[in-house]
Amino acid sequence: MSQEQKNQEFRKLADSFIEVANKHCDTVDRSLVGSAMLFATARFASFVVASHARDQAHYESEIDNALAFFSDEFKRRLGDNLEEYKSVFAQQNQQNQQKPTGRYEHLMKKDKTDDA
Repeated sequence: MSQEQKNQEFRKLADSFIEVANKHCDTVDRSLVGSAMLFATARFASFVVASHARDQAHYESEIDNALAFFSDEFKRRLGDNLEEYKSVFAQQNQQNQQKPTGRYEHLMKKDKTDDA
């Protein structure tokens, strides 16, 4: 499998998780959905680390490396995505519209409590 194919598979898989989260946002507060996804990611990452360990001693010796790796990756990817969202707001301001448009509109809709 080429690197491009791996990248496409990676994005498709990530998008499938996001699609499930977006569906939950229809009935559950998106902050709770985000927290649940973060917890699920941490739980699954822990499973991945444990599943690669030969034994408990090896697992315990890898904990600090895993914490550093996943923390750094999350921070980098979160930073990249936060930067990407700037363009959504810039586009909204440029079009001088009241409601957000474009790729992330479903995430920017008003909470029921925002109307108060």
